[in-house]
Amino acid sequence: MSTVTVTTWSLEQTSPADLRPAAVPPGGIEIRRAEVPSPEFSRFLYTAVGGDIRWTDRLGLTYDQWREIVERPGAEIWVAYEKGTPAGYVELDPQDDGVVEIVYFGLIPAFRGRRIGGHLLSYGTARAWDLAERWPERTPTKRVWLHTCSLDGEHAMDNYLRRGFRLCDTKVTEEPDVPLPGPWPGAHAA
Repeated sequence: MSTVTVTTWSLEQTSPADLRPAAVPPGGIEIRRAEVPSPEFSRFLYTAVGGDIRWTDRLGLTYDQWREIVERPGAEIWVAYEKGTPAGYVELDPQDDGVVEIVYFGLIPAFRGRRIGGHLLSYGTARAWDLAERWPERTPTKRVWLHTCSLDGEHAMDNYLRRGFRLCDTKVTEEPDVPLPGPWPGAHAA
């Protein structure tokens, strides 16, 4: 099997003051928390956003594994909607000692390039910083971090840097060159 060289960058913010919010895009974008844990909805978002950029690490998870992810105390999914249609999402994973990872963030292909991503990332990052307000048993957030890689969208790194994230680690690996999974087996983004 052939491989592809992948560079993965980890980025962080260490204070809520680091966040530089993007402007709200025109068109009535609404961002709401998916308050009812739903493995089906989570998997839909994951495949719809990541199908054309090689998000494959969760595709083999069982229903119970998905349920564990979405039902974990403090885990949150924030969804951007345009006129009632999901456009993208941010998934927050609370970790130990006041650390919150933005595990997944992205837009469904039809919604990319319309300035929704900066707004959604800004909103999701702010929710990472105030996570303990919604989950009082959690330690207040001291660090928000994420990772992106050379397979992600061409504007991903620039968006993270514009929102105030700073580079804290870089790794280069060889990974299997798998076909794009699309939002479901056999489908590919246009």
